[in-house]
Amino acid sequence: MGRIVSFCFHCPGAYSVTVAGDFNNWDVSTHAMVYDSSRDLWTVVLPIEEPGRYEYKYFVDDQVWWNDPSAPKVPNAWGSENSYIDVE
Repeated sequence: MGRIVSFCFHCPGAYSVTVAGDFNNWDVSTHAMVYDSSRDLWTVVLPIEEPGRYEYKYFVDDQVWWNDPSAPKVPNAWGSENSYIDVE
């Protein structure tokens, strides 16, 4: 049945942040995050329909990939790590 998932990322000085992962075919243009100045966080809320594990990263200023510091990590095919979330 899926659920609504909230992503929040603290990234001082960023001009733009998107979240990309298994849930959007790693498309960096699909889910732009909005800056919440009162909390100093970039946020987005997404519906994730299918249960499962979803790997993701944040794409900052159209050039740098960042992991979510508050999420668990798994190795990826490029020798680094991806953050992940389990959706029930």
